[in-house]
Amino acid sequence: MPKYSLRVNGDTHEVDAPEDMPLLWVLRDLLGLTGTKFGCGENLCGACTVYVDGSPVRSCSRAISGVANRSVTTIEGLSPDGLNAVQEAWIAEDVPQCGYCQSGQIMAATALLAENPDPSDEQIDRAMLRNLCRCGTYQRIRKAIHRAAREG
Repeated sequence: MPKYSLRVNGDTHEVDAPEDMPLLWVLRDLLGLTGTKFGCGENLCGACTVYVDGSPVRSCSRAISGVANRSVTTIEGLSPDGLNAVQEAWIAEDVPQCGYCQSGQIMAATALLAENPDPSDEQIDRAMLRNLCRCGTYQRIRKAIHRAAREG
């Protein structure tokens, strides 16, 4: 089995994994980082969103061989000092219902605010379109993104 090196949340890890093993399962099963969730396995729902070299990607459809020697950030690594502005806004606005999709939602929202620190409703909706919430908390998500933009 091949050995791969990747930097996850600032720490370098060596993992033995099949070359086609999805990054999601490397994170969850081999590294024990369970904040990134499995939703659909088809690159559709966004529950598995992480950053690779600072860009949001769906970890369920990214093979470990494609991220070797790159930097990965998961929900656990968003803020080394606790909660970032988006996570704080999520709590303040009581966004999660079941909570399952929320790590992917937070990762997408944080990426949006890094690119556009004061997005409009339309820009938020467009940026978050591919992140599905089975509970339908989209209005609270938008409200939390606006709050994070104001307070972040």
